[in-house]
Amino acid sequence: MSFGSTTASSGFGFGFTLTPWVKRLIIANAVIFLVGTVTSPTFFYHWFGFTPAEALTRPWGIITYMFIHGNFLHVALNMLILFFFGAPLEQKWGSADFLKFYVACGIGGALLSFIFAHSASIIGASAAVYGLMLAFAWNWPNAPIYVFGIFPVKAKWLVAFLFVMAFISSFGGPQDNIAHFAHLGGLAAAFLYLRFAPPGGTSNRFAGTAGFGQQVAIVPRKDSGSAEPDARKREPIHRRLMRAGGREGREDRPEKELLDEVDRILDKISASGISSLTSEERKVLDEVSRRRQMD
Repeated sequence: MSFGSTTASSGFGFGFTLTPWVKRLIIANAVIFLVGTVTSPTFFYHWFGFTPAEALTRPWGIITYMFIHGNFLHVALNMLILFFFGAPLEQKWGSADFLKFYVACGIGGALLSFIFAHSASIIGASAAVYGLMLAFAWNWPNAPIYVFGIFPVKAKWLVAFLFVMAFISSFGGPQDNIAHFAHLGGLAAAFLYLRFAPPGGTSNRFAGTAGFGQQVAIVPRKDSGSAEPDARKREPIHRRLMRAGGREGREDRPEKELLDEVDRILDKISASGISSLTSEERKVLDEVSRRRQMD
């Protein structure tokens, strides 16, 4: 599985870095798998997996089951998905919101298993990474995913296929020792989270009305000109932009100030996530979107 390049309208460029929580989660899962393998896998399954029927006596399992895997292929595939789909999401949302979403999807998988598969034990990060795949498709629906490195499939269709397979397997598929209800629960939790409490608390606030998963491009930094008087600097920038009004004003000093302000805001989003923005900073981003649509 790999990614291809996308157009500017998709709002995402595929240049990966190992983001902080993606890195920590991969390391934690790998270390726990190795320790369990060389000691007693059964001990780890029993005490740290999630068994709905025993949830009252081992309540921590609703969290710890996400870090327990049955074999090398199981952990390797989940970590590969976490890397490819999780890194761009953490870059977009910020580390804190990314971690909350990841854990919420894992808990969603455990809860649906509790309801529909009360006697079955579940292990693995699959519910959480299924949620990440849905979130990725939610934000970049047309991003091409190369299955087996050969077949290009848009992210939205890949996730739709996974949902259908999880649903069919959960309600009538063969007994294959795969926690299909956990997968379905991870997808359900991700949908509810994205729909009603989107990470960053913005629901694509600075994307204007571009629609499902689309983004409005933020302009690149340009060198700023001479500084304005202090009194004008203290005036909120979105008011200065409104006061500038005509085309000449938009292309002169306020435009340069806006680009510098946007650059600072993007640095803040990169460092702390979009939820860290003030209402004034959000107004600036809204103004950028509006003006770029008018140009």
